[in-house]
Amino acid sequence: MNFSTLVQELPRIGPQYQKKLKKLGIKTVRDLLFHFPHRYEDFSEIIPISNIRLKEQICIQGKILEIENNRTWKRRMILTQALIQDQSGAIKVIWFNQPYLVNALKSGDFVCLAGKLALRKGETYLSNPIHEKIPNPKFQIPNPSLTHTGRLIPVYPETEGLSSKWLRFIIKPLLVGFKNKNLDSLPRKIIKDKKLMPLEKALWQIHFPDSIKLATAAKKRFSFEELFLIQLLILRERMKFAKEKSIAIPLNLKIIQSFIRKLPFKLTDSQKKSTWQILKDMEKPKPMNRLLEGDVGSGKTIVAAIAALNIAKAGYQTVFMAPTEILSKQHFQNLSQLFKNSHISVGLLTGKEKIKNEESDILIGTQALIQDKVKFKKLALVILDEQHRFGVKQRAKLCRQKDFIPHLLSMTATPIPRTLTLTIYGDLDLSSITELPTGRKKIITKFITPNKRQEAYDFIRKQVKQGRQVFVICPRIEPSEVKENNLSWAEVKAVKEEYEKLSKDIFSDLKVGELHGKMKTEEKEKVIKNFKERKINILVSTSVIEVGIDIPNASLIMIEGAERFGLSQLHQFRGRVGRSEYQSFCFLFTESSAKKTGQRLRALLSSNNGFALAEKDLEIRGPGDFSGIRQWGIPDLSMASLKDIFLVQSSRNTAKEILEEDPELKKYPLLRERLEKFQQNIHLE
Repeated sequence: MNFSTLVQELPRIGPQYQKKLKKLGIKTVRDLLFHFPHRYEDFSEIIPISNIRLKEQICIQGKILEIENNRTWKRRMILTQALIQDQSGAIKVIWFNQPYLVNALKSGDFVCLAGKLALRKGETYLSNPIHEKIPNPKFQIPNPSLTHTGRLIPVYPETEGLSSKWLRFIIKPLLVGFKNKNLDSLPRKIIKDKKLMPLEKALWQIHFPDSIKLATAAKKRFSFEELFLIQLLILRERMKFAKEKSIAIPLNLKIIQSFIRKLPFKLTDSQKKSTWQILKDMEKPKPMNRLLEGDVGSGKTIVAAIAALNIAKAGYQTVFMAPTEILSKQHFQNLSQLFKNSHISVGLLTGKEKIKNEESDILIGTQALIQDKVKFKKLALVILDEQHRFGVKQRAKLCRQKDFIPHLLSMTATPIPRTLTLTIYGDLDLSSITELPTGRKKIITKFITPNKRQEAYDFIRKQVKQGRQVFVICPRIEPSEVKENNLSWAEVKAVKEEYEKLSKDIFSDLKVGELHGKMKTEEKEKVIKNFKERKINILVSTSVIEVGIDIPNASLIMIEGAERFGLSQLHQFRGRVGRSEYQSFCFLFTESSAKKTGQRLRALLSSNNGFALAEKDLEIRGPGDFSGIRQWGIPDLSMASLKDIFLVQSSRNTAKEILEEDPELKKYPLLRERLEKFQQNIHLE
């Protein structure tokens, strides 16, 4: 048996259990051993029966004086009742619908029992406890031979028909089978330098810890290892990319300065700095791999446009890829306007239509750009808007040329927390736009309680009468009766329902439109066009408007069910307004009275800084929900550890040292093998 052994080859795991394990992503022995507990029950303290008090969980040990089954005719169930005695007293124990226990447990047996106390008709009893036989009453606890009681007990992520008790029953013998096998993929020097637990000990202490301190130390070892492997993957990719050849694009300072002078606005300092970093990168004969991050409305597009201008004047081509057709067309219109007097051709290629052709200096489009039939003449720069929405394979396909790799500029309006910058985005150089264009007024954000709803509607009407427009955001398209987190979806605002209410009851005298993801592209485009042309006063929408939709005349955004969105996403919504000289507002509505919800949403009231809110979002919701990275297949332990800047920094430095010394990991065959298998299960998209 080894880590690669399939679970079906293990004893006591039949076809039914194999299916259930598969639901948890468990196919091999490694998967099973690395299916870590998410918490522990503390049954390490044995309480004398005479000292028992009504509390959550207790653990006792004693002798079975009697045990029998009784049928309750009213409730049609079998009760297994036992009397357990220790040196201090006796207590009744009841198990429900487990008649087989009278064959497993006999009078005279010594047992350790863990569970909850209950009270019925004035009598205290132990209800449905976990049980384990023990040799005699002098049996020492905690004892390593115990699995389900008398110690810290692991509680695992479960699925229907697969309990933590069953997982403990299967995992413990496997750990015994791996004693002295020397399968640790972490080099000994790293284990020693970082004061980490060796693999064998760490596996025991994470599954069956002798103390919480040792369980924490085991978690630290595995967190470090997973982050270290991610860092190795990222840094090796970076090293590989750095060896590739690209076109060195000379910096045409005269043309760029002339273009900037003619702009109807002044570039901010961080726009200038980011532009300079990008242009200097592209002067090198190796491919640029840079991420441009900037808050909503900070002016990333103009920085990308200047880079594309420099490419075009050098005789090469730029591809500008956006996640949606709507955003692609918006970029096409904006760049066409921007370059109308610059002798630069701008083309558009989407799934359904093709405007101009592939010979354009700048070709804008969706994923239609990566079709095999799309050929480029001299592609030297690829710009990806909201880059985390595209997979690595898609990017590679777009960037692959016969003789060289184009420069790559990725853009995101979600400022990325430092720990994620060092890990997930660690193969990219970073440019940040940290300030908004001058003249923008701070958006006034308010938390609206249910009793103030009418006042908010009155304010919306006032804004519309002044010539402004309004967004109303809802979490769902249609209402449903499905429950989630104890909140009926009927209580969650839905676009269609809200559209009906606002257009017919609240604002029947105004023009109300609706927009959501189920609409066809043509329908969505028509709605947005009408909104831009002010034929719609109030647009009721889902999160489809989150990225890039630019309506300078919109001055108010009202977000229903605000607790259902992350801070970064709410900040993105807020960025749909405040894009002109008008004072703008963001109203946050929630039906939730939870204290944590209020604390989280108030962060938006006190900060207009996307970078600070991104860090807060990571802290509150965790990286799993940040930028949709849950889909990346990152293990839960390292996912949680992405909050720990010191652990992230330490793992990155260690990975750097190892790769500088041995780029191919020839001295570390176990680490190389582990990295290859790890890479198969993770996709940093």
